[in-house]
Amino acid sequence: MAVLDCRGLACPQPVVDTKQALDQMNGEELIVIVDNASTCNNVERFVQSQGCSTEVKQRDQDFYIHVQKTERDDTGKTPQSDRKARKVVVYVSSQQLGSGDEALGSFLMKAFLKTLLDFKSQPSRLILVNSGVRLAGEGSKVLETLQMLSEKGVEIVCCGTCIDFYELKGKIKVGRISNMYEIIESMLEADRVIKP
Repeated sequence: MAVLDCRGLACPQPVVDTKQALDQMNGEELIVIVDNASTCNNVERFVQSQGCSTEVKQRDQDFYIHVQKTERDDTGKTPQSDRKARKVVVYVSSQQLGSGDEALGSFLMKAFLKTLLDFKSQPSRLILVNSGVRLAGEGSKVLETLQMLSEKGVEIVCCGTCIDFYELKGKIKVGRISNMYEIIESMLEADRVIKP
């Protein structure tokens, strides 16, 4: 059994270290130790996306993530049922669309998201970074639109570092907190990335 101690490491280092450990595993169990719930969730999501089973045990302030590799198909990829289709990713790096007048930029972003909702074909993921995370926060003028996109199957992910920077912890009302490793991975795996 291998043990990987990631306590005290900033995001996305625990995910990166876990990936390296998984790449070297030969079927034995891996235990990843982290010291906060957000990092625990990020690592757990990552290992599950790699086709691994997980069990989390909490001891005091630490989380012990027990990871076991599971069978993959003969192509070496995670079985299709365990993978989410990632065709089109929308990458939103601001709460406004374009540069210039703030009121116009806010109106254009609202129009963009509302129009996106009306399309029959939906993106698989909407990534919110920098001030874009404010769109998913309480009081946002586009919150209802984002919730409807989420209900239609669009996965909404928010940069955890950005949430901390804008002091929005506990105020995000739609989507989930993500990390830079997962954000980059989504963009690399996408057939198309749209940046409004």
